[in-house]
Amino acid sequence: MSYLTDRRRFLKSTALTGVGVFVAGTAAAEDSKSPNERVRFACIGVGGKGSSDSHDAKTHGDVVGICDIDDDTLEKASKGFSQAQKYSDFRKMLDELGKNIDAVTVSTPDHMHAPASAMAMRMGKACFTQKPLTRTIFEARKLGDIAREMKVATQMGNQGTASNSLRKTAEVIRAGAVGNVKEVHVWTNRPIWPQGVGRPAPSEAPKTVHWDLWLGPAPERPYSAEYHPFKWRGWWDFGSGALGDMACHTVNMPFMALDLRDPTGVQATTSGHNGDSFPKWSIINYDFAANGNRQPLKMVWYDGGKKPSPELFDGEQVSETGVLLIGDKGKLFAPGDYCEKGYKLLAGATDKDVEFEKAAGGHFAEFIRAVKGGPPARSNFANYAGPLTETILLGNLAVWAAPEADSPGKKIDWDARNLKATNAPEVASVVTPTYRDGYKL
Repeated sequence: MSYLTDRRRFLKSTALTGVGVFVAGTAAAEDSKSPNERVRFACIGVGGKGSSDSHDAKTHGDVVGICDIDDDTLEKASKGFSQAQKYSDFRKMLDELGKNIDAVTVSTPDHMHAPASAMAMRMGKACFTQKPLTRTIFEARKLGDIAREMKVATQMGNQGTASNSLRKTAEVIRAGAVGNVKEVHVWTNRPIWPQGVGRPAPSEAPKTVHWDLWLGPAPERPYSAEYHPFKWRGWWDFGSGALGDMACHTVNMPFMALDLRDPTGVQATTSGHNGDSFPKWSIINYDFAANGNRQPLKMVWYDGGKKPSPELFDGEQVSETGVLLIGDKGKLFAPGDYCEKGYKLLAGATDKDVEFEKAAGGHFAEFIRAVKGGPPARSNFANYAGPLTETILLGNLAVWAAPEADSPGKKIDWDARNLKATNAPEVASVVTPTYRDGYKL
């Protein structure tokens, strides 16, 4: 079945359920916003990636509220949003501005994505959330369920999904350029922050940082500059490691091409870890059963300087990041994280002249189109971003089960329907988080 056929069915079904319908104030709003009207945004997190996300919101609408737990960051950002009210706590912002906003952006550390996005969607707001959609598998499933229930427009910030190059590459694979795909290899140059380290000594938080609000639903611990503002990705309580940071980009193309949902098993080898900080490197093997569009296959993820064997590339230089697909009729090599450099066909693969849905001006533009009643963004929570995030984060269950250096950890048998590791009850806490009081899904 072609991607275009899948897409037409998807649009037809979501049109019937109203996933792309604009809502303001309640999810039951019957009238879509006029394409000429301005979307009113509240932006949660305005530093780092939140800076560009909030400016995208400003380009496409009106920013009426901004939130950040760092007063310095908030004050600096406010100079570009003179009409926006300022908040330190997203819950207070949504409570007070709820009737005056149509959509939110969520650009925070991973552990805050789910509670902020869930609250906004429960209020009937469209939601743009950075990648990975969530820190844990349960949260990803839950956000998809809420988006479907509330019929709100959603989009995850994996911008390659709206790239013509990535979409074309996916369709070339679906058209049979390499035949039946047997193996997928994906690698990254992350982490670029410390991992595999001990917990840092406590220190006093800067006066401008509301540390308890930064912790949010995560277990309480003292402040350290090793967490905020950047290095949080390497800690289990706050981030999702190199896998969570980059796989929503680099796995995106093979996920789109091969429908890599619901792995049946996963196993990792790592540099070792202490259950507090992610390992310095990991190699993760995924098993996928056959489905209606492809044969069974395996996927291998590499981070921390690990890469596939150069022998697999038939003389091509192995890029810093990229994807290699191996089929029974050849190979496809796509260097980079977003297929931005196109693809190379190896080992007898045959190029295909394909049709594919052209991107509509970029990922944020596709989100705005959905907010205003158009078709859902491709990376909407319920049908794409949620399942992609579930697949990716399953790898961290295997990492958790591989604490010993250079030794394969326990292979996790996965029941995707029930979100359960059938042979490893010890990873349940990695599947489903426990929130501190004051935060909920």
